[in-house]
Amino acid sequence: MSEIRTRFAPSPTGYLHLGGLRTALYTYLFARKNKGTFILRIEDTDQEREVPGAVELIYQSMREAGLTYDEGPDVGGDYGPYIQTQRRDLYLPWAMKLLETGAAYPCFCTREELQERRDAATARGEQFKYDKHCLHIPRDEAKRRMESGEPFVIRQNIPQTGTASFEDALFGHVEAPCDTLDDNVLIKADGLPTYNFANVVDDHLMGITHVMRGTEYLSSTPKYNLLYEAFGWQPPTYVHLPVVMKDATRKLSKRYGDPSFEDLLAQGYVKEAIINFIALLGWCPKEEREFFTLPELVDAFELEGLSKSPAIFNMEKLVWFNSEYIKRMPFEEYLRRATPWFEQALAGRGVDYRRLAELMHSRTEVFNRVPEMVRFLAELPPYELELYTHKKMKTDPETSLRALLLARPALAGLADFSEEPLKVCLMGLAEEQGLKTGQMMWPVRVAISGLANTPGGATEIAYLLGRDETLRRIDIGIARLQGQA
Repeated sequence: MSEIRTRFAPSPTGYLHLGGLRTALYTYLFARKNKGTFILRIEDTDQEREVPGAVELIYQSMREAGLTYDEGPDVGGDYGPYIQTQRRDLYLPWAMKLLETGAAYPCFCTREELQERRDAATARGEQFKYDKHCLHIPRDEAKRRMESGEPFVIRQNIPQTGTASFEDALFGHVEAPCDTLDDNVLIKADGLPTYNFANVVDDHLMGITHVMRGTEYLSSTPKYNLLYEAFGWQPPTYVHLPVVMKDATRKLSKRYGDPSFEDLLAQGYVKEAIINFIALLGWCPKEEREFFTLPELVDAFELEGLSKSPAIFNMEKLVWFNSEYIKRMPFEEYLRRATPWFEQALAGRGVDYRRLAELMHSRTEVFNRVPEMVRFLAELPPYELELYTHKKMKTDPETSLRALLLARPALAGLADFSEEPLKVCLMGLAEEQGLKTGQMMWPVRVAISGLANTPGGATEIAYLLGRDETLRRIDIGIARLQGQA
């Protein structure tokens, strides 16, 4: 087999969506597994939809995902340029070759004329298909009109009989009757190629051997192969990937508010978790395991593991993946990543972030949930007095008031307000007063946190709050239990 050359060819229309990221990932894995070349190409011929800055976002997303490419606009290579608008002078000569052989023809129909025919087809309840009107213009007349400066496009001349087909590595033999295919535009009036034409020419000129893309292109690929045949070129091996779905009926789409890769990173998802999760959306490894590093994915990836069925993007599963990656994260890395999120809720409060990180490490699912989980340290949240009642701890408002009245002076007089002395003080006080440990710890925890579930118990929270804030909150609890607040 000759050297494998693959490409990821996004359009700069915004952030890299997760379906695109998965295509990029599979293309990268296939190239690396087979010691091939992975290329990034920017397909920006649809200038009307291009979003300013989107090309840089693509570079950034690829870097952050760890999908390093061997050739591309910002790294160079022997087959550049790698941005289609910078290759615009390449396409028209190839289209002219097709004009010479009759595999394409110039079309002078105006937008208004085409719209009239489209409306008429709709009125008849038919799918609009170009009627080859300009195919019948004599060649000399067509040449004269082109040279006179009259606006025109170049259309592919699809045969009216027979079938167009191709072989797909995943779906096998795919074919379509030629009379169902439209004479799509190859070169637009502005001289730029359409995606349909540019991707064929570029894939050939760049020596692409394998093309991975979504199944939405299955219906177009027979037309691409007709172009390969017209040029006498060897078509690449196609691998059409099933789409990523939000649910059973809707594709994952930024248009409907579904997150992009950059969105997930900004929300505090770990990039390694995202990549691992995305890899398993439509691909099943031979061995029964779920957690892979990127190099391990390269080793394990096989086309045979790809599914033909659409994959469902399960956000709950991604959250679980992310939480597992966070739990396995070295503590210092967790502290570094968590600190900006602590700052959102606790800036200027003097909280010991290292100790807070120790308590939060195993409880963090996604980093953007951290501020809300620790906000109680900045401000006591409102809570109902029923929270003091806990059957397992054998507490109720009466026993809780007694515990707080005992704890308040004991904590106020404590010389060392660190965790161990706090623990010794409260547990010793409970034993001395004939209370169970929970009957002391639970009321103090409720009073100083206002929550049923917290990272750490009463002594850890008291340490993080400090003496003054702990006593202030206990005073609030006492007042409320006495009916004074």
